[in-house]
Amino acid sequence: MPREPIDPSGLQWARVSPKYLRVRLLGWLIGSLIWVVLCSIPLVLRLTGAWESFPPLGVAAGLPAVVLVIAVWRGLLLPRQVAAIGYAERDEDLLLRQGVFFQRTLVVPYGRMQYVDVSVGPLERAFGICTLKLHTASPATNASLPGLPTEEGTRLREQLSARGEARLAGL
Repeated sequence: MPREPIDPSGLQWARVSPKYLRVRLLGWLIGSLIWVVLCSIPLVLRLTGAWESFPPLGVAAGLPAVVLVIAVWRGLLLPRQVAAIGYAERDEDLLLRQGVFFQRTLVVPYGRMQYVDVSVGPLERAFGICTLKLHTASPATNASLPGLPTEEGTRLREQLSARGEARLAGL
């Protein structure tokens, strides 16, 4: 993963599973199809004669076209968005990064973690991935790391919980 200007230097970033891209693409495809179909209803009604003059034919045809262009743009960005997700474990904290246009690097100190949660939905389960959720003392610093292989998510949950307990005991 290339180093970005806001990333701390000297870190080895771990990436999420490539299977996460498939999950995101599948969700994108289903959502895009639903939106295009819904936005095509005025065009279908206009062409079948159910609506005579409203909306104008140009608007009725333009709406699904605009939605399709936006959907394709989002689909083209998905591989870069997934590739931008990463995490790095340091001695005192966990770093999470994400974002293509608007990049974000979040530092979660182990001592601030209250609990670590691993969740798996039906689509994630089918692809063998999970989402790691970090809950801290402040809801503003809660974080999630989607697309981890299930065994890596389980390992991180146990390791981060142990590190968090050790840091809390030292207070």
